[in-house]
Amino acid sequence: MIDEIQVQNLALIRDGSIAPSQGLTVLTGETGAGKTALLSALKLLMGARASTDLVRDGEDYLTVSGRFFGLPAVAVAVEGEGAVGGSAAPGATDPDSDETVVVRTVNAEGRSRAQIDGRLAAVHELAEAVAPSIDLCGQFEHQQLMRTATHLALLDSWAGDAVAGPRAAYETAFAAAQAAEAELQRIQESRQLSDAKLDDARFVLARIDEVSPLEGEYEELQHDLAIAENAEALASAVAAARAALSDDEGALDKLNAAATALEAVAAVDDSLGALAAGLREAGFTLEDAAAQARDYSDRIEFDPAQLAAQQERFSQLQGLLRAYGPRMQDVLERRDEAAALLALVDDFDDSLAAARQVRDAAEAALAEAADTLDAARTQAAPQLAAEVSAVMGDLQMGGARLVCQLQRQPRESWTAAGPSRFEFLYAPVADARPRPLARIASGGEVSRVMLALKAVLGAADAVDTLVFDEVDAGVGGAVARALAEVLAQLARTHQVIVVTHLAQVAVRADTHYVVSRAGDETTIAPVTGEAREREVARMLSGTATETSLAHARELLAER
Repeated sequence: MIDEIQVQNLALIRDGSIAPSQGLTVLTGETGAGKTALLSALKLLMGARASTDLVRDGEDYLTVSGRFFGLPAVAVAVEGEGAVGGSAAPGATDPDSDETVVVRTVNAEGRSRAQIDGRLAAVHELAEAVAPSIDLCGQFEHQQLMRTATHLALLDSWAGDAVAGPRAAYETAFAAAQAAEAELQRIQESRQLSDAKLDDARFVLARIDEVSPLEGEYEELQHDLAIAENAEALASAVAAARAALSDDEGALDKLNAAATALEAVAAVDDSLGALAAGLREAGFTLEDAAAQARDYSDRIEFDPAQLAAQQERFSQLQGLLRAYGPRMQDVLERRDEAAALLALVDDFDDSLAAARQVRDAAEAALAEAADTLDAARTQAAPQLAAEVSAVMGDLQMGGARLVCQLQRQPRESWTAAGPSRFEFLYAPVADARPRPLARIASGGEVSRVMLALKAVLGAADAVDTLVFDEVDAGVGGAVARALAEVLAQLARTHQVIVVTHLAQVAVRADTHYVVSRAGDETTIAPVTGEAREREVARMLSGTATETSLAHARELLAER
C-alpha cells in the first residue's frame, strides 16, 4: 500500500507529493495539467525504464520517492553494504518495520539509480518488491491482468476452498509423477553407461571395501596415534609432574607443613584455622592429581608392533581421503553411490520393471487429480465470468461480456499449476466472438473491464493498490454514477487511485487532489471544503457558477 509519493523535477512538476488514503483517492485537473506525470512517477518506483524526457527542462536530474507498507519481503543490506565503514546507510528503516522506502533518481543523460530502505538497489529489485503490489489499469499499460499467466491464479483465488483442495492434491500428484519419471529415466540411462564408468565404479567399490573404513574410525585413530607416537615424552612429563607433587619435599609435603603450622596457632586467631582448612582441601586436590598422574603413567605402553599397525591403518585411511575426501563421510557416500550404480546395472530388468510400475501408478493418480481439479475450475469459471459480466452491465458496456476459457492440454504440457490452459476472453457486444482480453484496443474499455473484474475479485485479489487512468473515457450520465459506485465498492478492499474527469467519481473519494498548471509549472494540492466544492463545480460545468456550486454541494452531500 502506498503511504506517500514525493516528486522533484519530473516533467512539469518541480516539487510535489501525494499521500493517498487507504480507500479511494482521486486526481483531477484540467487536461494537460500533468496528472499523468504522477503515474509516470509511480511507474519509475515500480521499476519501469527511465527516460530523459521525464527530467524537467533545465534540471540535472529528477527524483521520485515512495513510502510503502506491506510490500513483499525485500533483501536487506549486509553489513557494510552501501555504507562507509559498515555503518547503516542513511535513511535506512527498521528491519522489523512494515515500512519500505524506495527512491529512484534519473539524470539528464538517462542514467538511473535506485535505493530500497537506504541501500543501493538494482532496478529489477523495484520490479520484484514494488510492482507486484500495484496494478496499473489504463490505456496501453502493462497490467497484471493483461498477462495470461496471471489469469489462472485469479480464478483460483476467487474460487477459494472449492479449488484449493483439488489444486493441492494435484500439485502433490504432479510432484510425485515427476519424481517417478526422473527415476525411470535414471534407470534407463544406466544401460547407456560406458564401460569406463562401470569399471570406475567397480574400482571405487573394491578399493574402499578393501580398507573397509568405519564411521568415526579415522578421528579415533588420529587421537590414539598421536599418543602412541609420543608415548616416551608423555610418560616423562607425567612422571615429573607426579614427582613434583608427591615425592619427599614435594608440593604435598610443603602444603601439609604449611597447614600444620597454621593449625598450631588457630586457637589464637580463628581466621588462620580457616586458612589451614583451605590448605588441607587443596592438599586433597593435589593428592587426587598425583593419583591420576600415576594411573596415566601405568597405562602408557610403547609397543612398536602396535604402533606400526596403527600407522599403516592411518595411512590407508588417508589414501581414501585423498582420493574421495576430504571427509570420511564423503568416502562412505562415494562407496554407496558406486554400489548403488552397480546394483542398478546388475538388476537392470527388475529395477526397470519396478520403476515403470511406480511411474504408471503415479501417472494414474495424477490423471485422477487433474480431472478433479479441472472439474472444480470448470464449475467456478462460468460463475466468475457471469459476475464480472454483470458488473460490466452495470457500467452499461453495451452487452459486453467476459468469458473464461479452460482448455485441457496434452500431458507433456501440464505444469504444476494444472493440466489446462486458462484465459480471460472478451466479447465487446453480445453476439461477438470472444477474443483474448490482452488484445482489447480501447484504453477506456480496458480500464472498465479491469474495474469490473477487480470489483468481483474483491479481497481475493492479491494486489493491494489499483491505479485507474482513462477509466472514464467517453462516460457520462447514469454510467458515470455506476462507475463511481463500483470504484467506491472496490475501495473497501483495495487502495484505489483514479485519474478522472468525472465529478460523480471525484465526490466519492476519501482524498481529493487537484493538479493545476501555470505556465511551465505544475502544482499538486489536496482540496477539502469550499476548495473541493469549486473543483467539483468546475468538473461539472467548466467553471464555478452558483448553479454548478449548488450541484457540487448536492453531489458531495450524497456521497
